[in-house]
Amino acid sequence: MSMSTTRTGRERGARASAGPRLGACERPWIPPWVAIGIGVVAVSFASVFVRLSSAPPLVIATWRMGLATLMLAPFALVGARHEVLAMRRTDFVLSLFAGGFLAVHFGAWMTSLSLTSVASSAVLVETHPLFVMLASRIIFGERTSGWAVAGAVSAVAGSAVIGLGDSVGGGSVLLGDLLAVLSALMFACYALVGRGVRQRLSVVPYAFVAYGTCTVILALTCAVRGLRLHPYPVRDYMLFLALAAVPTILGHTVFNWALRYVSASVISVSVLGEPVGATLLAMTLLKETPPATAVAGGALVVSGIAVFTLFSARAGGKARPAAAHGGTG
Repeated sequence: MSMSTTRTGRERGARASAGPRLGACERPWIPPWVAIGIGVVAVSFASVFVRLSSAPPLVIATWRMGLATLMLAPFALVGARHEVLAMRRTDFVLSLFAGGFLAVHFGAWMTSLSLTSVASSAVLVETHPLFVMLASRIIFGERTSGWAVAGAVSAVAGSAVIGLGDSVGGGSVLLGDLLAVLSALMFACYALVGRGVRQRLSVVPYAFVAYGTCTVILALTCAVRGLRLHPYPVRDYMLFLALAAVPTILGHTVFNWALRYVSASVISVSVLGEPVGATLLAMTLLKETPPATAVAGGALVVSGIAVFTLFSARAGGKARPAAAHGGTG
């Protein structure tokens, strides 16, 4: 037997013992960039749905996540039952933490919408890529090219410009802005926890546990604060259902699915398109005309997303496959 044959046999044995690699063996059924685009459009509806509802913010959040959990239940308890039962303790605990971060995110963000403008709240919550990129570099050693960073800065700056035109109020406006920033930080934590867990779990078991935990925490918060979960007008229940189906299932869950294929930073900066989408939807559905600052900021956001996504995709082709992690609305 030749030395080259022996070496080849050893290499095959090493590859077999290492087990299947996600990036090499698993192909997405839809291009991740297409899925992320659908998710961005979906989460753009969140602000409009929330504003159209007459229920308190925490009640809206509870119904939204509760209905989303029920929508996932058949898939989790039937289709992914074995994976749910075989979930490692570490992954289960991390999924619980993810749900906790998500509960604070939604509670803070929806409350901020009642204290400050939609534009200010939407853009401040989208500062989460700054937290994600910083943590990704420190914890995961993820590198980001200079052009990608420039695109991220442009996108965040554009979001800030949108908010400045609507942040001239006083009193509770500052509290609303601070809650939006807290929401951004909590979403960054949620995305980073999901990045690790999603390397070992499919999207349904992870989302089912995280969304269920989020629902329980929000419901308990409503009980402590004396907020009733029912009754409300039929229109509100239809909006709750729309929030669960569109921005949550088609938005957050799609982003969770994409965690296996793209990095946390790519998803986080891509969803900066949400303020732009929300503004366009508000113009159409709520007849709200955005100020000039929203138009100028929107241009910066879109250009920043394009630059960041382009250069992150190029860098991703040279990096390890999808060691990846996820909108906010």
